[in-house]
Amino acid sequence: MAYQHKKQAGGEWSKSSFFSQMANIGSEVGRAINWRRKENKAYARGAFERSLELFDLTAADPRNIGRLKEILRAREAWVDFFAYDNEYNSTAGQWEKYFLAFNYAANLNR
Repeated sequence: MAYQHKKQAGGEWSKSSFFSQMANIGSEVGRAINWRRKENKAYARGAFERSLELFDLTAADPRNIGRLKEILRAREAWVDFFAYDNEYNSTAGQWEKYFLAFNYAANLNR
């Protein structure tokens, strides 16, 4: 598999805290939403794909086994919102708010 985040896929990702991992996913989610608002489909799609890669690295981190349900449910809902029919009726604002909490928590631990 060709990773966009090569350093993280090589093991760096598992050195980050769960909150930091989720905050980084949130950065890509935010980029995807912002590029979609600007109607730049190529950039939005790239950020979306990078977010999925980070979701998958987070789910694969053995330290997150107790959080696996939340990680995979969030991934599922994000894919539904961005690429499918948005059956969960989520909004861009809800996604930004969800990930903002992880950003805040990650910064508390620094």
